[in-house]
Amino acid sequence: MAEIISSESVTLTAAELNRLFQIGIDMSAEQDTDVLLEKILTAAREFTNAEGGTLYLKDGEHNRLIFSIVQNDKLGVKMGGTAEKKEIPFPPLYLYHPDTGEPNMSNIATYAALTEEVVNVKDAYDTEKFDFSGTKKFDEKSGYRSMSFLTVPLKSRSGPVIAVLQLINARSPEGETIPFLPSVQKLVEALASQAAVAVDNSQLLKSQRNVLESFLEIIARAIDEKSPYSGAHCQRVPVIARMLAMAAVMDSEGAFGDFELTDNDWYAFHLASWLHDSGKVVTPEYVLDKATKLECITNRIHEIRARFEILWRDAHIDYLKKRLAGVGDQKDLLAEFNAKIKKLEDDFAFLAESNVGYTGLAEDDIGRIQKIAQKTYYRHFDKTLGLSWDEKRRLGDRLPPKTNPKEPLLEDRPDHIFGGYNRGEIHNLSVIQGTLTAEEAKVINAHVDKTIEMLQSIPFPESIKNVVEYAACHHEHMDGTGFPNHLKRDQMSVPARILGVADVFEALSSTDRPYKKIKTLSQIVAIMSDMAKSGHLDPDLFNLLLTSGVYREYADEYMKPEQIDDFDVEPYLVHGTDD
Repeated sequence: MAEIISSESVTLTAAELNRLFQIGIDMSAEQDTDVLLEKILTAAREFTNAEGGTLYLKDGEHNRLIFSIVQNDKLGVKMGGTAEKKEIPFPPLYLYHPDTGEPNMSNIATYAALTEEVVNVKDAYDTEKFDFSGTKKFDEKSGYRSMSFLTVPLKSRSGPVIAVLQLINARSPEGETIPFLPSVQKLVEALASQAAVAVDNSQLLKSQRNVLESFLEIIARAIDEKSPYSGAHCQRVPVIARMLAMAAVMDSEGAFGDFELTDNDWYAFHLASWLHDSGKVVTPEYVLDKATKLECITNRIHEIRARFEILWRDAHIDYLKKRLAGVGDQKDLLAEFNAKIKKLEDDFAFLAESNVGYTGLAEDDIGRIQKIAQKTYYRHFDKTLGLSWDEKRRLGDRLPPKTNPKEPLLEDRPDHIFGGYNRGEIHNLSVIQGTLTAEEAKVINAHVDKTIEMLQSIPFPESIKNVVEYAACHHEHMDGTGFPNHLKRDQMSVPARILGVADVFEALSSTDRPYKKIKTLSQIVAIMSDMAKSGHLDPDLFNLLLTSGVYREYADEYMKPEQIDDFDVEPYLVHGTDD
């Protein structure tokens, strides 16, 4: 049987301790997990002059060891970590046999993980304690000779093994393969203790990031699912934002030649893109999705249509009564009736068209709405029946008569005003452009203030404090006319401006908004081109969106086929703008 070498009663030199101390500082400062793991294995190999080595990470959920870093100088192998070949083709090592559930004590790495013992094997070909049949088969095929093994478990501060460090073939100064000496083993054990703390910290940080990201992404999805119409806006803006940011980073010779993002910047940008609309969680759905001017929970144009139906019926009844009474010539009566019906049809069509809000209203149009509102119809049923307690409370002592022979066709009543909104019919139909009243637009715009308020209450680490700035500026304009802070282009970071472009592009390309028609890709680009020329969007980022092909890459993946049309982007590019 091969000798299992002990490390007892071995002391470290001052030079070795100093080296360990420096490595510990280096590892504790490293935030990139791949770099950290590679540093651990590289340092261990340097200490032992080992020919190769492997670092396994423990997958506690599935009780297995996963190859994380594999290195071997003689075989020219460098996989995992920062190596070009990051994917490692070797299957994981299970700590327990899948069929029997028995602990896997035959494999040296799983044995070390299960027993938490350091294992030092002088020669793999001369031991019966562990199964090296796979190693021997590999050696036979490759012409390699695996000999000495040093396998060290890495234990977290809370106790469990989190990784296993395995070194192979220690070498003498002359290059001869030798066993791992007790002094060397002690050095590696000391290194493993420091490495375990560094790995534990790294995994803890990664776990905390995952928790934070998952929580914030849940919020974003909840906002999307809050409305049946908002689709996946909060989930898709991060996609196109990252694509455009990557294009800016890669734009080495263009307008963004000096632009770059650190790992922390990318992380902050990722969080900000997911959270840019988080304030909408407090925005009422009917305002968020208001598809017509008269919409609250339902489109009240149907109520107005019913009133026009009453007027139509009353006109018909009046016509029939006059015929029966023999008042006037029948042809004149019919012409009078048809004129009334034509007027009612024209007025309702006008109100219905005004309600949609696709085209703006002129001053004469508002006057016509007010004139139509003065028409009256007969009401015979008590309008206070079937009301909620809140509706009755709003009426107060202003109870309407149980019947009313002259009910206005359109009304702006005092009880229409509540909760910060004016739901008056004339007031809403008179909105000049779009579907939102001034107070509703203010509430929509306030979602950015709410977003800022919410994000400022989160104690983001100093390294990602830019989350708030990135998320808060997606409605600011380059000329200072945006909101909420009226910032100009040079007062915003590039990532913040990128989110502004991404937000507009996704909103215009969406096919599930009830208040707008579906647009083609060329229509979207034309609109955004005008926005960039007028000082709304960053012109350089808009140009990059087109010239980098990001607009088409996103469209092919997320837009409907009928939206995607071929066109030349050159006419839409913005030229001659000042920074």
